[in-house]
Amino acid sequence: MNLRIKPLDEILATAERKSLHRSLGAFQLTMLGVGAIIGTGIFVLTAEAAQKAGPSMMLSFIVAGFVCAVTALCYAEMASMIPVSGSAYTYSYAVLGEVVAWIVGWALILEYAISASAVAVGWSGYMVGLLRNLHQMIPVLPNIEISELWVNGPGNGGIMNMPAFLISLLITGLLVLGTKESARVNAVLVSIKIVALSAFVLLALPVMHMDNFHPFAPNGYVGKLGVGAAAASIFFAYVGFDAVSTAAEETKNPNRNIPIGLIGSLVICTVFYLLVAAGAIGSVGAQPLSGPGGSVLEPGSTELTAACEGLHQLVCSKEPLAFVLREIHWPNVGNLIGLAAGLALPSVILMMIFGQTRIFFTMARDGLLPDVFTTIHPKFRTPHIVTMITGVFVSFFAALFPVGKLADISNSGTLFAFLVVALGVMILRVRDPGRVRSFRTPAVWVMGPLAVAGCVFLFSQLSAYTEELFFGWAAIGLLIYFGYSRRHSHIVRAKE
Repeated sequence: MNLRIKPLDEILATAERKSLHRSLGAFQLTMLGVGAIIGTGIFVLTAEAAQKAGPSMMLSFIVAGFVCAVTALCYAEMASMIPVSGSAYTYSYAVLGEVVAWIVGWALILEYAISASAVAVGWSGYMVGLLRNLHQMIPVLPNIEISELWVNGPGNGGIMNMPAFLISLLITGLLVLGTKESARVNAVLVSIKIVALSAFVLLALPVMHMDNFHPFAPNGYVGKLGVGAAAASIFFAYVGFDAVSTAAEETKNPNRNIPIGLIGSLVICTVFYLLVAAGAIGSVGAQPLSGPGGSVLEPGSTELTAACEGLHQLVCSKEPLAFVLREIHWPNVGNLIGLAAGLALPSVILMMIFGQTRIFFTMARDGLLPDVFTTIHPKFRTPHIVTMITGVFVSFFAALFPVGKLADISNSGTLFAFLVVALGVMILRVRDPGRVRSFRTPAVWVMGPLAVAGCVFLFSQLSAYTEELFFGWAAIGLLIYFGYSRRHSHIVRAKE
């Protein structure tokens, strides 16, 4: 069987023939990574994790962070060895062949584009909540109410999420203007997020009560509820570090700067996550709510919504960090946290759309998508057509679907891509041991299998609905591949 593996030297040569402008350094990459990672996961999904695992969501952060850490080491070796756009798609093309590469690229649409939509919905929730509480911060302002019809999608009884739709379009316009300009704005937004999370930790940790950590694991450890299930959801909070690798082709000295950006951003975010989780649990508690029969209610369900009516608990909040600060008598700071989230979450949308467009760009450069996707703007030097197409796609999904479903769907595609990268690193160590690697995954025969096993475990903890949707999405992708991409691949044209 012809796997159509694209040699590494050919991948690098193709990138040189039609390349993007190199403008990013190690600091900018690290900030891009932090900007992509810290977002909806910690600001919004903390409440969902608490409903699934209770106080043991601390372990869920560690499990998800560990899987990302061992995978990041594999990504760092791949990115330093293949410093071009495309992330896991490009890596799998060089190792496992064109069919697998296409499936990975198709799955990455779930990771990047759907993630961007999920973050936009999370941003909308914080901004709407902030507007509704703005009169508490500035009493002279009137009480602002926004109709639920325009902040909820059709599935939640609304027409569309207009704020999420508009912010997605705004970020798309910024990306069209230029990568370097986007990175500068992102650095400011990342600083806002770090200040906000630091303020939360400083105020929440001193009022911790150890009683709030008992019972520690009310829903157990493995299953569709418990530590494993919460880790599968919290995994979304770490998604984004691999977006750094998609910027390899626009990075100065990528062999040095890509590993720094990957590992550095992941370490910074993990520390923040554990401190924030400890502060939230210890200060107000994080016990899940149960139904009439004693069964734990599913996050995002109508039953949980009904049970939360009139209750002030972490698992019921759409603004968990702001909620905690209001509960511990820092209401104005809580509102400021909401403001910080509103200002900073767009940086995550920016990086997700950024990553998606670079993957589409690379797939089109290989002939698997129409060549129009490789068009570079003559003035801004950005792939403006694919950026605008991606932005419209993200905007409509953000307008129509709730954050929880979008996040879980995104995780399924991400876990598959991560698994392929881990396999690829090990295969290349055997197939091409002499190739120069400026960064080598330490103990690769330990880290690689751990990354594969971790991705499989977290995927198994997702809901059955999410798993079925992923396999359905993959099947649609294969139909497109054999219907269009396989015949238009540049590998085939080169042999004709």
